Amino acid sequence: MQIKNAVVLVTGANRGIGLAFARELLARGARKVYAAARDPSTITLPGVQAVKLDVTKPEDVAAAAALAPDVTLVINNAGIAQPGGFLAADSEDTARRIFETNVYGVLRVSKAFAPVLKNNGGGALLNVLSVSSWINGGELAAYSASKSAAWSLTNALRSELAAQKTQVLGLHMGYVDTDLTRGFEVPKASPEDIVKQALDGLEAGADEVLGDEITRQIKAGMTAARPSYLPQAA
Repeated sequence: MQIKNAVVLVTGANRGIGLAFARELLARGARKVYAAARDPSTITLPGVQAVKLDVTKPEDVAAAAALAPDVTLVINNAGIAQPGGFLAADSEDTARRIFETNVYGVLRVSKAFAPVLKNNGGGALLNVLSVSSWINGGELAAYSASKSAAWSLTNALRSELAAQKTQVLGLHMGYVDTDLTRGFEVPKASPEDIVKQALDGLEAGADEVLGDEITRQIKAGMTAARPSYLPQAA
């Protein structure tokens, strides 16, 4: 998938990783960038076309697909998180709310745009996942579970979309310096670095991009004698 002259839809494009994607896509010569957000007035980046899109609303998703029939690359970036474990009193409500955006939102957008990508030669789908696809220590329990589900969804879509020659890439990374991770005193990657790696991988034909060292370590350790997804000795 080549970025130059591509027509791209980015969900959650008003800030964080989504905004970094929009900027880098323009810098690499994308012909058009549809920058989607629940409130399109929050899209202020020059050179993009703002689109109203709340991924939890089927009518918004259908309208976006009708508005953007020329899309050749979809970046499913919109996501939410909330601290807390599964034993918290509100964990069921929290999980439903997070899954609605992080899993069902990805599914809705992917289903709506799959025919668009097919009509435009196949194109590509890039899903923003996480190292939390593979580990869950309970601090962000519902978020981590949603990313595990989104990883599985991504793998299924890769198989289902192969016949129409749509490339599907999963982007995994640890903490990134965005509003979503504000208040977490941990090492963080820059959104710009993560996005550049993701687009480099997409152009190289990759199925998966591991955006930082912790993610590469966790993935490599999944087949260790004590796998990385289990609690490790202090």
